[in-house]
Amino acid sequence: MHLGIILETNDPERVWNGFRLANTALDEGHTVEVFLLGDGVEAPDLEHEKFNPRGVMRKYTQNGGDLFACGTCLDSRDIDPNDLRPRSTMGDCLRIVEDADEVLTIG
Repeated sequence: MHLGIILETNDPERVWNGFRLANTALDEGHTVEVFLLGDGVEAPDLEHEKFNPRGVMRKYTQNGGDLFACGTCLDSRDIDPNDLRPRSTMGDCLRIVEDADEVLTIG
């Protein structure tokens, strides 16, 4: 299965759970693409005493998951792109939605 996840939150637990799902899908041999949209572009900077958003994101990219971040959303927050939020476009988001067998939005 090809899973598309649109992550539109900066809530540490929701980010953590979204990437836990993404990592589980990768472990089961599925293709996964995650698009960070809106507040989601802040996900790599989140810190929490119980949850580790950055850690599950790092695992996701190390396991071959594809990650995208809305360039307009980055610009509106004065955030520079990096390896955990590569600058992308809404065209990339549309392609993910078109290509995926299932799309999940976490917001």
